[in-house]
Amino acid sequence: MKIKIFSDIKYIPQGSRPTLMLQPFWPEDIKDNLPPWEKRLANYANICHSLFEIVSLDEADIAILPFDWVEVTGFSWKDKINKSAYVLGIQFAQMVKQAGKPLVIFYSGDISHEQIPIQDAFIFRQSIIGKRRQPKDFVHTTFYEDLVQHYLDDKLTIRQKQEKPTIGFNGCATRYSYTRKLKETIRQGLIQATGGFYFPIHEGHHLRYEALKYLSKSPLVESKFTTRNEMVFFTRTNDPGEKLKLRLEYVRNIVETDYNLCCRGWGNSSLRVYEIFCCGRIPIIIDTDYVLPYDFKIDWKKYSVWVSKKDLPYIAEKVVEFHNNLSPQEFIDLQYECRKIWKEYLSYEGFFANLWQHFQLIPCQGVARNDTK
Repeated sequence: MKIKIFSDIKYIPQGSRPTLMLQPFWPEDIKDNLPPWEKRLANYANICHSLFEIVSLDEADIAILPFDWVEVTGFSWKDKINKSAYVLGIQFAQMVKQAGKPLVIFYSGDISHEQIPIQDAFIFRQSIIGKRRQPKDFVHTTFYEDLVQHYLDDKLTIRQKQEKPTIGFNGCATRYSYTRKLKETIRQGLIQATGGFYFPIHEGHHLRYEALKYLSKSPLVESKFTTRNEMVFFTRTNDPGEKLKLRLEYVRNIVETDYNLCCRGWGNSSLRVYEIFCCGRIPIIIDTDYVLPYDFKIDWKKYSVWVSKKDLPYIAEKVVEFHNNLSPQEFIDLQYECRKIWKEYLSYEGFFANLWQHFQLIPCQGVARNDTK
């Protein structure tokens, strides 16, 4: 049974694109020879019409805000607001409320954690801080291309268990400078003094630096680290060849190690987590009150190593403990399971195929189990 959804392209702000879930229903001209990182919706686009049917508001089970809420907040850490997008969003929500239909809003900004001024909507965020989570707040998946499909000839490579685990990392990891730390401390004090919420956007890269430092010094693990001063993929270069080179280096670092370090960036989320699962590897997650998709169904600590910020000095010991609790066959099986769970729940096609489960968790009239999965 398909989920019947309503949306309206007329409510998309000028210059904006539809939210990812709806893009295959309102496709733009598709260019040939796109690089792999621009094909992230290809597999979902092939099955979306078997999962959802766009109907009138009266017929719909749920309504989908046609654009991403990040279009409203813009670069919210700089206090910019897109007023026209805000008005469109409120108008759409009021129309849906009058019809008595549940509303779904996607909010993919990884830095913005503010509450949306629309009551009772299902909010799917890229980044959630656990202690600020509301009952209808969920995490949506986010990634680019299927790394195995595009860079590994669609063949999952499996590693045999070794006595000493090998840990990888390729990305941005920078130490707090005195000036930056002082500025953040002052800003935190000013915001909290007025009752506001403060989220240190630069802390994540410093936590990565600290974790890598402890791992590099430990004789308990082997490390393969490449640290950079900027994010691996969002480089300043527009050269597709250079981007492809960086991408291949990144993928090789993942598949040539047993575990790979994951820690939030500017927001409380990590694209790297999804990419490691995609490659059938085991993430080491620095827990910053972190939330992953389908946490109401999946025990993520079964598939990854979680280390609290206060335990960073013992991160190598935590990894070794996890590693030693796996038999050689369990270590192999876990790699297959990580890839499987990515395909079934973290790829776009898997995430949207299981979207109905969120509405079963919080009963939503008219939304039934999707038996087409």
